[in-house]
Amino acid sequence: MPTPLSFSRNELAGAFGDLGTDLPLLVGVVMATGMDAPAAFVAFGLLQIGSGLIYRLPMPVQPLKAMAAIAIAGKIAPALLAAGGLIVGFTMLALANSGALEWIARTVPKAVVRGIQVGLGLQLLNLALTRFIPGGGTSGWLLAAAAIGLIVALRGNRRLPAGIAVLALGLTWAAFNWPQDFPELWGFQLPSLPTRWPTPNEFGRAALLLALPQIALSLGNSVLATKQVVADLFPDRAPLTVSRIGNTYGLMNLLAAPLGGLPVCHGSGGIAAHYFFGARTGGSAVIYGGALVLAGLFLVGAPSAFQRLVPGPILGALLIVEALTVLLLVRDQWRTPAAFALSIACGLTAAFAPYGYAVALLGGAFVGRVMRRQMESSVPS
Repeated sequence: MPTPLSFSRNELAGAFGDLGTDLPLLVGVVMATGMDAPAAFVAFGLLQIGSGLIYRLPMPVQPLKAMAAIAIAGKIAPALLAAGGLIVGFTMLALANSGALEWIARTVPKAVVRGIQVGLGLQLLNLALTRFIPGGGTSGWLLAAAAIGLIVALRGNRRLPAGIAVLALGLTWAAFNWPQDFPELWGFQLPSLPTRWPTPNEFGRAALLLALPQIALSLGNSVLATKQVVADLFPDRAPLTVSRIGNTYGLMNLLAAPLGGLPVCHGSGGIAAHYFFGARTGGSAVIYGGALVLAGLFLVGAPSAFQRLVPGPILGALLIVEALTVLLLVRDQWRTPAAFALSIACGLTAAFAPYGYAVALLGGAFVGRVMRRQMESSVPS
């Protein structure tokens, strides 16, 4: 029998736990590429709802981080971004249905998966401390400190979940600091679906520019690490297979492009963030998705106006919590010094080296294999 969905206060609080990761990327890509903002928000919300209904877990959907970063930096055309999403979608479906994902899951040691999570945690922590919180000056640091204080004080509180309190703090701050000359925020507007399909040349460019950097990150964080974090947080649930995760990943991207949405994935950090703030079922993803759909339908003016509703220091505080939650998962490697060292090495590589996730995944798998052979050869026959 499927796990029932819950729409309690705790699911509501957990629903917005991943906002610190999603909102800057979503708004940043829309502004850089000129995508239709209502279509991007509505598509992103519908995919959140679908993920919650399919998995019955707080299994949110995130923008593809490597693609989003390239799109923001290069201000690429929406059709090129759509081509990249379609390529990674078809690639992941091929890997999932050929048995390749299961082979990768068996080959990559758990210590390397933990290292991928360490790398993600370090990147999120760096983003919070260098980009989102400092932008508000001294008051921004004070607001972030107040948000983290609320999270600590209300952790485990069933009557007033920390996520709701932090979101209310952010909205209150935004209301008192809203510029009088800023564009109007709300008003009904239907999404505009894409009118142009990517050309063969754009598919070729997208394969090299967008898909290749993204696939290694997705294999590590979106597939292997997501499977592991679900097993960590929900040991009583039936284990997820990497093939199932790969199939939904692929199908979501095949749906996102014609809807005018961003390329998306699952993510271990998003699950950890939803869980930390109280979510235990797919209801949190449905709530989050519904809010995004409403935002898309009633969003007018610049997307930057919508982003002001949740101040940067609040996003930074949410990112810090998400980062620490993911980083602490490496504790189960502590008792084996060699495995712990491999996790940390992979994490530092993933976070700070060029093509870090690909290097960490491939190099870590190779080193893990060598370590395993050395251990086997040292056992007396």
